[in-house]
Amino acid sequence: MSVPLDRVYDFLNNQSGCDTIIYRFAPHGSKKLEDLKTIKDYPLWVQCMTNPHMICHDQEPLYFDYYTSGDFELFIANGPFFDSVRNFLRSADLRFRVISPTMAFNCYDYVLLCHSEKHSDNLELYENAGFVGVYWWAHAVIARDWFRYAEHDLELTPNFNNITHDFMVYNRAWSGTREYRLTFAEMIANANLQNSCNMSFSPEDNGLHYSQHQFKNPKLAIEHCVLENVYKLNTANSNSSADYDNIDYSTMGIEVVLETIFDDTRWHLTEKALRPIACGRPFILAATPNSLDYLQSYGFETFHGLIDETYNLIVNPKERLQAIVTEMKRISQLPADEKKQLWQQLYTIAERNKKKFFSSQWHDSIVQEYKTNFEQAMIKMNNNRTGRIWREIQHISQTDPVLKYHSARDTPARTLKDKAVVEYWLDNNYTFPKD
Repeated sequence: MSVPLDRVYDFLNNQSGCDTIIYRFAPHGSKKLEDLKTIKDYPLWVQCMTNPHMICHDQEPLYFDYYTSGDFELFIANGPFFDSVRNFLRSADLRFRVISPTMAFNCYDYVLLCHSEKHSDNLELYENAGFVGVYWWAHAVIARDWFRYAEHDLELTPNFNNITHDFMVYNRAWSGTREYRLTFAEMIANANLQNSCNMSFSPEDNGLHYSQHQFKNPKLAIEHCVLENVYKLNTANSNSSADYDNIDYSTMGIEVVLETIFDDTRWHLTEKALRPIACGRPFILAATPNSLDYLQSYGFETFHGLIDETYNLIVNPKERLQAIVTEMKRISQLPADEKKQLWQQLYTIAERNKKKFFSSQWHDSIVQEYKTNFEQAMIKMNNNRTGRIWREIQHISQTDPVLKYHSARDTPARTLKDKAVVEYWLDNNYTFPKD
């Protein structure tokens, strides 16, 4: 399926209160520097110069060290830059490692970074390198769109007599930050819980068999080599989380949500955590420590007192996983009458969460949070609107004989006038000269 995320970014621009030059990776999912593009063309040079620029990195976790110096060196080498400009970009601050150098030629000294995580060391690194963070929970708005039919889907009406599995676990990809899912699959098998779970497994991810996976955290390494014999084959694709299966949800008791990041300390929850909420189902959340607090801060109830949620407090990732599996084991062994009573209590809470999720008040609160954070970020942006970097580039163009020659020969009169307008704008309290 196609995920029209550009509509989301158009929406953000409309909410910002000013025209913002928005960048995102296209196609969606790419992380190539050359794929960091604007959502539309901006033909007016003055418009690009005098409006703030914002990179939207709100779909995936931030990783400041994702790009090496070699990646950026290659990007500069392939760009239409003279040697003197390349040398300047190499020596400029670190934000040029992750953005198109054309964004340097702007009156703002900083670049906005739209993101969806809290308690983030990576965000601090970005902000130290020339970015101003703008937090918003992007997946909240996106999930309301993706799961909108769940609000009216009669197949999701709870019927405890239809429950065939105590737990449902979607476990597709396990590479990168998701390597903990291999550990979880092994723990479930070791606890003999696979028959209590509607759970599948992918032996390969990104062309690599799980037995060949090199764990970034050796403490999460597994010994089980025949997991594909324990679970049915997962055939879902990367867009599967943008939808829900009402048959799966109508036959499960609790969803165990395996989030994108787990072995970390930041809060970054995606549509995966919101899907059981949209479908009116209880959940156990396998995510970073205290992620249940994150959900609670947005008004959702969790299930403390009915489900042992002390796993939420455990920092050690393997111990946190083990606590989840231990609680799953306890629930699976409850007598039938106690289990049905548990479902009734859990689903009462889940129904309240669902109503909140689909309420206009909750949606509006997410949007208002973005608008407030954007306004705060723009205070810093406007207080640092000196054109410092652009002026340095202009200085280079006047001192480099090759660049000066090409500018004099090839630059049209309109562009020269635009440059004069921008200089006036910077020097006269951001007002344009009269024609």
